[in-house]
Amino acid sequence: MIRTTTLDNGIAVVTERMPDVLSVTAGFWVGTGSRDESPELFGASHFLEHLLFKGTPTRTARSISEDVDAVGGDMNAFTTKEYTAFYVRLLAESVDLGLDILSDILWNPAFRPDEVETERQVILEEILMRDDEPSDLVHELFAEALFPAHPLGLEVLGDEDSIKGMSVDDIRGFFADHYRPGNIVFSAAGLLDHDAVVEGLLARFAGPTGGVRPVRVAPAEPPVPSVVCKRSTEQAHLVVGCTALDRHSPDRYALAALNHVLGGGLSSRLFQTIREERGLAYSVYSYRVAFDDAGALAVYAGTAPARAGQVLDLVSAELDRLAADSIDARELEVAKGHLKGEMALSLEDSAARMSRVGRSLLVHGEVLEVDDLAARIDAVTLDDVGRVAADVLGRPRVVAAVGPVDGAALGLAP
Repeated sequence: MIRTTTLDNGIAVVTERMPDVLSVTAGFWVGTGSRDESPELFGASHFLEHLLFKGTPTRTARSISEDVDAVGGDMNAFTTKEYTAFYVRLLAESVDLGLDILSDILWNPAFRPDEVETERQVILEEILMRDDEPSDLVHELFAEALFPAHPLGLEVLGDEDSIKGMSVDDIRGFFADHYRPGNIVFSAAGLLDHDAVVEGLLARFAGPTGGVRPVRVAPAEPPVPSVVCKRSTEQAHLVVGCTALDRHSPDRYALAALNHVLGGGLSSRLFQTIREERGLAYSVYSYRVAFDDAGALAVYAGTAPARAGQVLDLVSAELDRLAADSIDARELEVAKGHLKGEMALSLEDSAARMSRVGRSLLVHGEVLEVDDLAARIDAVTLDDVGRVAADVLGRPRVVAAVGPVDGAALGLAP
């Protein structure tokens, strides 16, 4: 059972009771991510993700970890381009401890200067680790080329200059501006009582009132056709894609079906053609990303440098084929079955359900029951997929490559 309440202080609360489990997962979702940062504060959201776990005036980072470990729980956080989440998973009998810690770190972060410096070094190492991994870097280059001169094209972690230049006061100011009730959703799922969760949050609230969602501007610049980063690697890492639908589009379910047929599963066209039939890649897949006002559909493949041109040709040919002819009835049937099954399997624990209801309320303003989502998937027709394929796959494409490859040899525009 899913219930929602808006507290007097402005926080939206959503819970889903799961009577057959022993756990509860609870978390705060802040409607601010890396796209909402100024150039001087590039990486501030991710920096805060680290710092809130470093403690409060009455709790150290070690004591927080020990308290959660002592009841068999776990605690984590993540940052995206449009929101940041902090959550804890523990046995239902320890839910009060979870509310204590989550509320304390969100309303009373210490921002001790020595701990800020420690986490600054950790994040700088994280940036270096990302840059050392070509299969991650190629996706960042793709986003930068797809959304040039826009925050959606920038990496969530920030860069070396911005992280080094960010002061404690800068971080504290960003926190004060964005971590306000009007920009926050609290979600929980598991063996819980909604009213008790609401009362617990109200009793522990110690933050400022007010707050609004960030004002955002959609990308406007045309994509850069190609970007190549020459590296001495064993494989060439390739991403090919284009802009796609935003997360509010009614055609997003048709796009999900199209993505599955393209490269979303073992039976997908690209997996069968590039890996199974020709053996040109071990890893090949497609994915979609949806933001408030933009989106992307992309294909990734890692292959031997000598075969990069052949793989690019095969991917381009498949994208052209889908744009012109779309998919057939059997492919749509398989895609629908996969999407519904994947959704059901992903909701077997409290963490997954907490994430679903929290994210849904934050980014869509509503939480649909699983049966309603399944009905929307079932309602997708071949005509819907064909219309979306012609629209999205007919848009200008971007190619990103990392490895010992030459853009001219691959036929890429300089």
